[in-house]
Amino acid sequence: MKFRRSRLLLCAIAAFFLPLAGSVAAYYAGDNARDWRGARRDSTGLAPDPATIREAVIQVYSARAVRWRGAFGVHTWVAAKPRGAAEYTRFEVMGFGVGNGRQAVRVREGIPDGYWYGNEPTLLRDLRGGAEVDAMIARLHEAAGRYPHANEYRIWPGPNSNTFVAYLAREVPELRLELPSTAIGKDYLPDGALFGAAPSGTGAQFSLLGLLGITVAAEEGLELNLLGLSLGVDVWPPALKLPGIGRVGVPEHVPGSAMWGVRRLGGKGVGGALAGGAAAPLAAEAVRP
Repeated sequence: MKFRRSRLLLCAIAAFFLPLAGSVAAYYAGDNARDWRGARRDSTGLAPDPATIREAVIQVYSARAVRWRGAFGVHTWVAAKPRGAAEYTRFEVMGFGVGNGRQAVRVREGIPDGYWYGNEPTLLRDLRGGAEVDAMIARLHEAAGRYPHANEYRIWPGPNSNTFVAYLAREVPELRLELPSTAIGKDYLPDGALFGAAPSGTGAQFSLLGLLGITVAAEEGLELNLLGLSLGVDVWPPALKLPGIGRVGVPEHVPGSAMWGVRRLGGKGVGGALAGGAAAPLAAEAVRP
């Protein structure tokens, strides 16, 4: 019996740390020695041009973190543009300057889809529409203003950039945002709470300061959290979610895909709406099952 328990424990440890070791090895075997100060920050072309697209847009991105952090995880942010706006607003948390008294939360106009210090971003969610999406953007601003860790930043286990984006997602659950397993800090619940909604708003999670926990949700599937690392199984689209490596299987979002692409609210021929700040079912022209 003791041997069996020891073997199960070793298998569990291996499941978390072997993928992470592979991610670290791949990172340092690649071309990641560039100077981040001169690295690319320009647009990747993933966001629609506000000069030609009038509709409101909310997009969520992730990109490998800067320098050695990129071997372990990603940085996430939200970009939003109300109807008719000429610029995007980026919602994100950054650690630069926090030690000198600067606020961690940064809500400002910027390039929505830029390289993150040389690392190409992945589009996680693309939501478009009219008044319903405008209302969601207003709620993102409100949520960012009451984020309880606005003046704090801790790489591990949080609160960090992924803690902030997970917080926004919980406050605006219509996004149905599933953050990648490499978003270390997403499971750190604000104010040290033990229980909370999953970031997607489709389930629940338990978390002990982001160090030990479990998430069960329709979007996330089943995720186990150990020391900030996430290991899980997504039922649909089917995939494994591994520490350091991320999603292995069917992608959660594919730009331009009819099934896993843009999600639109409202509009001609599409039913459902959001009244004020209340949640309502998503109506979509193109949405994964």
